[in-house]
Amino acid sequence: MKSLIVEDEFSARTFLQEVLGRYGPAHVAVNGKEAVDAVQSSLEAGEKYDLICLDIMMPEMDGQVALKNIRDMEEARGLTSTKGAKIIMTTALDDMKNAVSAYWNLCDTYLVKPIDWDNMVSELQKLGLIEQ
Repeated sequence: MKSLIVEDEFSARTFLQEVLGRYGPAHVAVNGKEAVDAVQSSLEAGEKYDLICLDIMMPEMDGQVALKNIRDMEEARGLTSTKGAKIIMTTALDDMKNAVSAYWNLCDTYLVKPIDWDNMVSELQKLGLIEQ
């Protein structure tokens, strides 16, 4: 499983690297702009990400805008959201407006921080990224 962790907070980024690194390469971007650039490069190389963990509150470009841009890039290449990367929004924002917006822009699931190990592994299993 090839992952992209998009997180500006060090402790959350380190936690996700530790969990996801057990299942394959885990690349890091610290803001939405870097994430969009990384996804674009991976698509152009024909090596798309299997999973993207995307924070919402970040500098330069927030996660909601990055999510929309990523899905638009995938669609332009003929990848529907079911064939593109699985995207988990990982955020401290526990409000209906942000959750609805994320699902509207085709995220696969929404996890509120702090995320624990078992919860993350459970979500990866539900998304079919790892076996139970």
